[in-house]
Amino acid sequence: MATIKYKPTTPGRRGMTVASFEEVTKYTPEKSLIVIKKKHAGRNNNGKITVRHHGGGNKVKYRIVDFKRQNGGAATVVGVEYDPNRSAYIALLQYEDGTKSYIIAPVGIKPGDVLYSGEKIDIKPGNTLPISDIPVGTIIHNIELYPGKGAQLVRTAGAQAQLMAKENGTAQVRLPSGEVRRVRLDCKATIGQVSNIEHDTVKLGKAGRKRHMGVRPTVRGSVMNPCDHPHGGGEGKSPVGHPGPLTPWGKPALGYKTRKKNARTEKNIVRHRNGK
Repeated sequence: MATIKYKPTTPGRRGMTVASFEEVTKYTPEKSLIVIKKKHAGRNNNGKITVRHHGGGNKVKYRIVDFKRQNGGAATVVGVEYDPNRSAYIALLQYEDGTKSYIIAPVGIKPGDVLYSGEKIDIKPGNTLPISDIPVGTIIHNIELYPGKGAQLVRTAGAQAQLMAKENGTAQVRLPSGEVRRVRLDCKATIGQVSNIEHDTVKLGKAGRKRHMGVRPTVRGSVMNPCDHPHGGGEGKSPVGHPGPLTPWGKPALGYKTRKKNARTEKNIVRHRNGK
């Protein structure tokens, strides 16, 4: 996938790039696989803001993506679509019995390809099979953590993991962050790399494109008053007054470990992403 760069006809166009959408072949969603997506503007049922900087944005409908791939048999790729709810593209599959479903589209997939999900099938991009049947060294994505729950890891655009080893009923998988963790062999994974590789190279160019995504402006703490933020107050751009970068609620913002030592996932981590 390539990006398109415009001429600087306006300040917003200067430096702005958009995806070329070369992989996209279908431009209208499957009506049976979309549901209304209600906006909450970051507020809970009491009307209190629980997630800051949410609100506005274009109206979108949620595409129901099949992360479990439990429907066996051959499935033909009908088309590759853009999904406004995620960075990766999605592919529409049609099974032999006529049912349709969306999956995260891997790199290289195109209409007419036939994909499978199950045991003892070909190692081909888009096929989903238990990790026990995948050769060591294979590039994978859409990895389950619990059998039958559905894919939870490596789902974003351009992401890929690598199967490093198998031993004692578990597999060691190197994640995009560099972390190596154990995953049960009976968990499923999909072969290949997630599509839309150059997603992180796109430059929005203007604030309006961020507002279209439902993201509202962020105010720096250093320009607030002391009562509103630990960084606030002082004359001019004051560098003093707080012990270090803090959240609005006074907790360290950089380098502060939030993972609990007795977390269930801790025992499955072979190598942390920071190399320790």
